[in-house]
Amino acid sequence: MAENIIIGIIFFSALAYLFTVVRKQFSTKSTGCAKGCGGACSTIDFKKIEAEMQKNKQTI
Repeated sequence: MAENIIIGIIFFSALAYLFTVVRKQFSTKSTGCAKGCGGACSTIDFKKIEAEMQKNKQTI
């Protein structure tokens, strides 16, 4: 009897965790990109990175 209760608690805990992960995946309030890291990927200055890459390419 006690084993069934422990297994049930573990099962429902895992189910709640999966529900939370899926809910976060499809949440419309998410910020940043789809990777889920919470970083502000849209604030990356691609022109600055490209200029630095060109500068580094010339020095090599």
